[in-house]
Amino acid sequence: MYVFLPSTVPALAALLEEGRLEGAPLTAFAADPGPEGDAEEAEYEAMYAAAEESLALLAADPAAPRRRVVLAANMPDAVVEREGGAADGVVRVRVTAAVPYKKLASAHVDDPAASADVAAAAAEPGSGAADDHELMWFAVQELRHLVSGE
Repeated sequence: MYVFLPSTVPALAALLEEGRLEGAPLTAFAADPGPEGDAEEAEYEAMYAAAEESLALLAADPAAPRRRVVLAANMPDAVVEREGGAADGVVRVRVTAAVPYKKLASAHVDDPAASADVAAAAAEPGSGAADDHELMWFAVQELRHLVSGE
């Protein structure tokens, strides 16, 4: 199942060092467009549901760079449990195993210029302060460069 995992820059650095994302069960989001829904739109919404959840991770880690991080991974269905709907076309899931580096498909991260708005959004959940910022796409091969640039 293709899932979107909320994360932070330090958690991404740990994943790159350890070769996997630990902490199972992990909260994630997946597209669930239904038979009449738009799969691409549902994936976009699932990614931003994970981005919203990453704000809570940032609020809990004041030392982390103020950038939302979303990791996209292809995980076996056997380790993904549905928890319930999160939004129209989006389902909240639990990943019950570590996420190996080799299962990552991409990462989606805020531009550093968004940091003030992301900090405001992390400080005041639901404020929408970061809503005007689109996440940038990074290939798995670029992740080490992304982390070392912080």
